[in-house]
Amino acid sequence: MALFTRQELDDATQIVRSIVPPTPAYAWPLLARRTGVDVVVKHENHTPTGSFKARGGLVFVERLRRSGRLPNGLITATRGNHGQSVAIAARQVGIPALIIVPHGNSLEKNAAMKALGAEVVVAGRDFDESRAIAAELQAERGYLSVPSFHRDLVMGVASYALELFTSHDDLDAVFVPIGMGSGICGLITVRDMLGLKTDIIGVVAEKAPAFSASFEMGRPMPTESAATFADGMACRDPQPEPLEIIRAGASAVVKVTEDEIAEAIRALYTDTHNLAEGAGAAPLAALQQCRDRLSGKRVAVIQTGGNIDMPIATQVLNGLTPSP
Repeated sequence: MALFTRQELDDATQIVRSIVPPTPAYAWPLLARRTGVDVVVKHENHTPTGSFKARGGLVFVERLRRSGRLPNGLITATRGNHGQSVAIAARQVGIPALIIVPHGNSLEKNAAMKALGAEVVVAGRDFDESRAIAAELQAERGYLSVPSFHRDLVMGVASYALELFTSHDDLDAVFVPIGMGSGICGLITVRDMLGLKTDIIGVVAEKAPAFSASFEMGRPMPTESAATFADGMACRDPQPEPLEIIRAGASAVVKVTEDEIAEAIRALYTDTHNLAEGAGAAPLAALQQCRDRLSGKRVAVIQTGGNIDMPIATQVLNGLTPSP
């Protein structure tokens, strides 16, 4: 069953347009030469927060406002892009946002959330611990908790899928990273809504394989760690709802190494002069793995974000692979 209707998606897209214009989807000749595949890059790194996540928070909060259920404040856990989405949406309606991030989180993403007006608290050794701490603080503050996966968040981010599929309806496959699942679930829902046959292939980091293992086993398979420098994919506790959608609608979930992610960041910079964060480059890394069977095909990769800290970007562009 679809998460939302076309009418709801069109309405969500209009909400998104208040802040986020359509992002480009370009076929880059140098990437085609590199891979042997006609590659379209969906540049979600061109949103006002540098990530596709901006779309979801705007819809989530606006639907609360319209229903008369706007809370005193919002609280969530994040590695950064989801938090920026919540912060920019909270600012739009004039309520506070409290964002919990793990120790060692991206300093530049933390700064971006603060610049959008959010209160940022560093607590927890990783995202999943931060999520548990956010649940405790939610009761203290009386704020509404914003989950990482919710139909209104998916409906918002699905606007990028609608843009992609309406401008490129001839795609044989799309590669998309999996964090908590909103991006890939939006793609699957819109693909099915439009009646397209495009294969959707999820991508995870080899060192954060929870969704890959869960996809194969047919049930959530939490892991003890998610030790990847691609923080947007650092999930160790997959949730049942996105997993069900992914298992029903994705063709495969591909694992990529840290070295492959770093090389894909360099390739995107060289061939498109766009800087990608780890999760944003992972789809190209996966395409490189699958290039032989996709030769001559038309394929999209979702560059979900460009929010990579300068020290990490410097390491990568100098030919190194960062530690998480």
